[in-house]
Order: sequence, then structure tokens, then C-alpha cells
Amino acid sequence: MKQEELADCLQRSSAALCQDQLKSRLKQKFHCVFEGIAKAGKPTLLNQIYTELYITEGGTGEVNAEHEVRQIETASRKPDRAETSIRPEDVFKGSAGRDGAIRTVMTKGVAGIGKTVLTQKFTLDWAEGKANQDIHFTFPFTFRELNLLKEQKFSLVEPVHHFFTETKAAGICRFEEIEVVFILDGLDECRLPLDFNKTKTLTDVTESTSVDVLLTNMIRGNLLPSARLWITTRPAAANQVPPGCVDMVTEVRGFTDPQKEEYFRKRFTDEQQATTIMSHIKTSRSLHIMCHIPVFCWITATVLEDLLETREGGELPKTLTEMYIHFLVVQTKVNNIKYDGGAETDPLWNKKSRKMIKSLGKLAFEQLQKGNLIFYESDLTECGIDVRAASVYSGVFTQVFKEEKGLYQDKAFCFIHLSVQEFLAALHVHLTFINSGVNLLSQLSWFKPFMIK
Repeated sequence: MKQEELADCLQRSSAALCQDQLKSRLKQKFHCVFEGIAKAGKPTLLNQIYTELYITEGGTGEVNAEHEVRQIETASRKPDRAETSIRPEDVFKGSAGRDGAIRTVMTKGVAGIGKTVLTQKFTLDWAEGKANQDIHFTFPFTFRELNLLKEQKFSLVEPVHHFFTETKAAGICRFEEIEVVFILDGLDECRLPLDFNKTKTLTDVTESTSVDVLLTNMIRGNLLPSARLWITTRPAAANQVPPGCVDMVTEVRGFTDPQKEEYFRKRFTDEQQATTIMSHIKTSRSLHIMCHIPVFCWITATVLEDLLETREGGELPKTLTEMYIHFLVVQTKVNNIKYDGGAETDPLWNKKSRKMIKSLGKLAFEQLQKGNLIFYESDLTECGIDVRAASVYSGVFTQVFKEEKGLYQDKAFCFIHLSVQEFLAALHVHLTFINSGVNLLSQLSWFKPFMIK
């Protein structure tokens, strides 16, 4: 055997072993999910709880200035038959009759609609050998992770080697001749200065530069043009990427009405309980609309499960405000019993729990003012929140990223959904007015009230 052929054979066997190892780790990472919260609570098998989402091809690059809840309301009125839905495994295939290969896909959807879980399902199906086996490697990244690399310089190979150590051990440094998918989840959370007009052109995967330069050149197609990219984002941030860099736009619409019912029947094995909850949701227009969002289904399930078990008769929450009040009550109750060693008969609101809720409200309001959905340790400290105690309220306020490896310089946090952040911010405004007479909203130029009837 010639030396070149031997080297090629060894490289192929090394790549195959690396692929098996990567698939094994991704299966371990994504086979379980923690609904609504990250790394807290009871894990659920993704394949067991996953409910097919309604995903459509198409959409414009225009920014929708409408509040996201209004966007959900509008989407809920669209007839399901008007468009063809796309299955997660077919995201790079597009509709029948489409010409040309699809390199870059952008998937849009409002907060909590299921974009991240969608990418996890895609990755898990690949790792389990169920779909897209023409792909040699799938590398899922989040912008939350990439934000923490902001001040450092890397070649494209280095972050891949760091996040996916199997590739480094196998000595894989080039990806031009293999099928690779890079998933970039959460463009709306990007704090990197992506500049598609002035960024220098980069074509060498071994040349070191800042992460934003790597990303812009990958998305442009200058760097590793053979790779496929899947970018997810909330609609308002979609225009950060020029339309010419995207081959196909898809939109996650969340759950259709039958899919909502499927979710709750998977969530509750007691058929009577599932029927009671579905019947209640259908009596409230606002709850029924919000349940197009998977994470709101989880919040609703959490609240109604607790109320049905602890209350005899009485009204169940019918408005978003009532639902979020009960959600805070449930989370506070869990905190008092699980972390503070209290009993179920103890008073719910003590000095400590009141202080935490007030601090969360202040944080929510101040970060909303800045337009931030992701914030860091210093932001928590400014609002009087002990970082070590943040996980106590993990149902409301979740540490979304915690990693002690050398590349990471900080921990990132967020609320489980924009509407939860808005509710807590409104609570802060209300308490400030009651306690001091100061109307914080009168000082805001961006405030636009909205209502779901």
C-alpha cells in the first residue's frame, strides 16, 4: 500500500472512531431535557416528551416590531393548511422543487417556542443514527457559550477541539472533505460585534482571530464553505445576518391545537387530569394562545398540577397575571421546603423569600431597560442577588451556562421566558409605586403597554 493511501486509510478510521465517540457524548448530553429550566428539577427523556413542532418554510427578513405575545396571537389565527410543515430532520432539504443546495438555514421563532429543543432533537436523532447519516459531524454551539469567548482569539479549529475534544484526540484539523453541520443557537442572545460590511475576509481554518470574525466569515461562506450552518434566532434579531447569506428561512410556530393536547397527555399519565387541564386551558383565550409556546405549556402544567393536588375546588387561574402569580407561589414553596428545610404548613412569604422576589423584579426591570435577555454575575450582584443562591429560584431564574473549563471567564443567566421577565419587571414597577410613589414607567420612552383580551 502506498504511503499516501495508508495515511488516507488511517485518517478515515480515525475519523470514524471520532464520529462514534462524538455521537456517544451527544446522546448522553441531549437524551434528557430539563423542561423550562436548565440542569434543575427532574430530567425527562427528550424522545419521550418531545412533541412535533409546527415549522414552516419561508418568511421575510423584515423586523417585526410587534410584541412577541401579539405575534403568537397572530400566528395562532393562521390556518394550518395554508403552509407545508417541515420535519426537524429535513431542515436542510427544503420543499420539493427547490433548486440548489442549502448551506445556511435560519430558523426564526419567538422566545420559548422550542428552537433550542428543536436543534437538540436534530442532534439526538443524528447521534442515535435515526436521521441525516450523510453528515459526518454535527457540532452544536450556543451564542451564550460563544459570548464568553469574546475577548479571546482562536482559529476555527480551536473552539471545535475545545468543545468537542474527540476531534482533537483524533487529530482532525480540517473539515473540507467531510460533511459537517454547525448549529449556532440563539443569535438574538449574541453579544459579539457581528459586522458583515467591515470584517476582514478569512479563508484559513487554522488562522487565529476573534470569534466574531470567525462567525461572520463562516456565515458569509468564506470560511469552510463546504460546511452547513443552522442559525436559530428570535425574529427581531434575524436581520443581523444579510439575507444573501441565508439559503432558506424557516419559522417555528410552536404547537398547533392538536400538538398542545399531545403535549399535556404526554406530560400527565393520568388521563382524567390531562383532560381537566386541557378543558380549563380552552376556557381562557389568553392561556390557549400562550400555550402555542412549549415553555408556557410547562409553566401551565407546573401550576395546574400543584393547584389540582393541593386545592379542593376553587377557581383555577385564567389570566397570564394569575398564572404567573401562582407560578411564583409554586417556586417559592419548593424553595422553602427543598432548600430552607421548611414544612408545607409554614408561612409562604417570609423575609428571605420577599427579598428574593423584590431582587428578581429589580433585575428583570433593569435588564429589560437595557434590552438584555442574558446577563452575568455582576448584574446579579448589583441587584443584591447572591450568585451562589441563584439556583434556588431555578424555576424562574435559571443559570443557563456553568462551565469550569479554561475558556470560560463568566457565568451567564436568564429568565426562563421573556414574559416571565416582563411580569417580574411589572411587579417591580408596582411595588416601587406603592412603597415610594415613584412611577418608573413615566421615565421610559420605550414602554408600550399591551393586552391579550
